[in-house]
Amino acid sequence: MYGSDMAAKTAGARLEERWRDILSAHARTMCEIDRVLHPHGLGASDFEVLDILATAAPEVGEQCRVHNLVGRVHLSQSALSRLIARLEKDGLVTRSVCAEDRRGVWVSLTPKGRDLHAEVLPLQRAALARTLGEGT
Repeated sequence: MYGSDMAAKTAGARLEERWRDILSAHARTMCEIDRVLHPHGLGASDFEVLDILATAAPEVGEQCRVHNLVGRVHLSQSALSRLIARLEKDGLVTRSVCAEDRRGVWVSLTPKGRDLHAEVLPLQRAALARTLGEGT
């Protein structure tokens, strides 16, 4: 094998190893977040939506377009719609149709959703610190 072939193979192996490390860290982190949030009736994806809504619409009554969530939550449009429907059923968010664009849908945290987010936020952040190796 020539030197350039060996270098390319080594670089490829390093990239593959880094990719596998990223996947492993992601899986460990998501499992830990799911574990700590489960007693509160939430999973990692549920928390992400609540967290984004709490950040994007920090005041009670403020709304966020569902379309804006799609790029920030790593779910398909249909999976995100099902998740939001479940959160709405649980009384954590409300949905409404956008008056300017009837195709658009607004979503906002309810007071119950805002309270639950505040309650579990420290649990999620502690899970991140544990799995990603950052001190609390």
